[in-house]
Amino acid sequence: MKKNIIALSVFSALSATSVAQAETVTLYDYDEATSAYEEAYFTGGLSVSNGRKDDQTAYDFSVGADYDRVFSSPSRDVTTKASVDGSISRAGTAGANKQDNYVAAISGTIDNYFTPGSNGAFWFGNASVRANDAFDDLETTASIGVGYGRVVNVTPMAKAIRVVEELVQLGVLRNTPAKSVYQQMANIIERESEYRSRYGFNEDYELKWITDILATLQTNISTAGTLKARDVLVDERISQRRYGWKVRAGLGYVGTNFDGLKDKPLLTAGAEYHQPLSNLTQFSNEATVNAIINDGDNGYNFNNAMSLTHEVDDRLDWENSWNLAYTKNTDNGDDVVTNSVASSLIYELNNTLDLTTTLAVQNIDGSSRTLTETENGVTTSYAEDGTDTSLVVGVRYRFK
Repeated sequence: MKKNIIALSVFSALSATSVAQAETVTLYDYDEATSAYEEAYFTGGLSVSNGRKDDQTAYDFSVGADYDRVFSSPSRDVTTKASVDGSISRAGTAGANKQDNYVAAISGTIDNYFTPGSNGAFWFGNASVRANDAFDDLETTASIGVGYGRVVNVTPMAKAIRVVEELVQLGVLRNTPAKSVYQQMANIIERESEYRSRYGFNEDYELKWITDILATLQTNISTAGTLKARDVLVDERISQRRYGWKVRAGLGYVGTNFDGLKDKPLLTAGAEYHQPLSNLTQFSNEATVNAIINDGDNGYNFNNAMSLTHEVDDRLDWENSWNLAYTKNTDNGDDVVTNSVASSLIYELNNTLDLTTTLAVQNIDGSSRTLTETENGVTTSYAEDGTDTSLVVGVRYRFK
C-alpha cells in the first residue's frame, strides 16, 4: 500500500498547481444526488463482582447488534433498521439463578416522492416486526400514508471538509478550495461503494478512490498529505450528518402486538427533524404516535427520540440521547411514561473497534405491573415503577 500511496502522490504532483481562493463552506452547501449511508455495530459489556457480602460471584453480561442503512435518491428514500439486544446476569446472593432476556426489532420504510428531486409530498410504506422475551407474541405492523419534506444526508460533505482541514493544517494546501471543489470531493466520497464494486475490496479501490478525490484539488499533494487523507476517509469514523425535516400520517394494520391483540386497524403519524449545529455537532429528533382501534378500548403509544452527538476530537465522540415513551395499554388501561437518558463517551481504538463508557438512567411511572424474582426458593415481588441507573464500560465493533 505504501508504494501505491507514493505513486498516488506522484500523480497528484503532476496535477495542475493552481490553488483556489479561500471560501467558507458548510454542510448545507452539499447538493445531494444519490447517496447511501450504512452503519453496523456489535457491542458488548461485562461486569463481574464478588463483594464481602456476596455468597457467589455476581455478573452481568450484555451484547447487542445494530444495523442502519439509508438510501436516498431524487425519487425515493429507503430506510432499513435492525437491532438485537440481550443480557445474562446473576446476583451475588446464594442460590441466585441466572436471568436472561432479549429484545429484537427490524423495520423498513420507503418514501416515494410524487415529484422527483423536490422537497415536497411523498407517499410511504412501512413494515416492522418486534420481539421481546417478556411477551408470548411478536408485534407485527404495516402502514401506508402520505408525507411532506425531505432529509438530506450530508456526511460526504463532512468528510470532504475534514480532508481539507487536515491538508491545510499540514501545509499541503495554502487556502481552502471553492465550494464547487468541495462538492466534487463529496460526490466522489459518496461513491465509495461503486469503487469497491469496480476495483474490489482491497487496496486497489482505495488507491483509485483517493486518487480521484484528491485530483479535484488540482494541486500538489505530498505523501504525508495523501496518507492523512486516507486516515480521514478510511480509518477515521465520522458520525452521520443530516439536515431537513419530514412529517407523515397514514393508516396501518396490527397483525399481533405485545398485549395479545390481533388483526386490528392502526392510525399512525410521525415527524423528524435533523440539524447540524456545526461541522462537529449533530442534533436529531424523531417522534411517532400510533393509535390501535379496538372497539372503544383503544391503545395509544407515543415515542420521541432526541439525540445530540459531538466530535470532541478525531478519536473521541460524545453521544447523548433522551427517549420519551408514553403507552396506554389495551389490556389493563395503564398510562405508562418511560424516560430513558444516556450519555456515552466513545473512544476509537482503531478503524473498527471502539471503547465505550455509558451512563444511563431510566424512569418508569404509571405501571401497575409487578415483577418477580426467585432466589433460594423465595419469590420477591416489586413494582415495575421506579428509577434504574447503570454505568457500563464495553467495546463496540464496527463491521460496516
